[in-house]
Amino acid sequence: MRTHPAIRRDTSAWKAQVWISFGTAVTLCATGLAWLPGEDIHRAFMVMGYVFCLSSAFALAKFVRDNEIRKTDTPMWKLVVWGGFGVSMALTAWGLWRMGINPTYKAYLGVSWLFLISSVFTLAKTLRDAHEADLAQARMEGAALRPASTQDAA
Repeated sequence: MRTHPAIRRDTSAWKAQVWISFGTAVTLCATGLAWLPGEDIHRAFMVMGYVFCLSSAFALAKFVRDNEIRKTDTPMWKLVVWGGFGVSMALTAWGLWRMGINPTYKAYLGVSWLFLISSVFTLAKTLRDAHEADLAQARMEGAALRPASTQDAA
């Protein structure tokens, strides 16, 4: 009889913490951007910067995880993903730095932005871990359903 390794899953408390953290970061950023003093064009620039950072961070997290064991992506895609993340972070930081607003407000926007980026990486990892655990469980259940003669051959 074969024994199967235990499938490691995150606890409900961890998943709740990750989702609450991500939701809090999004709320803090949205609140800061909604009340951003100045012209609408500045607010629009910062919203686009935050969304660009958000999407590029998810893409980077997926890229890193996909290439963890072996390289599956081309060097050009690596340049696009890392470059996109670097450009999004640099442009958003530059826009925040150059914006003519109170330094305290800049600090709030900066800290909430970094909180958002860090929570994106944590959320992406948690979602990917859950997906991989589901795949492992499906494989184990599929193997358990196969006839014994097929299992011995595998």
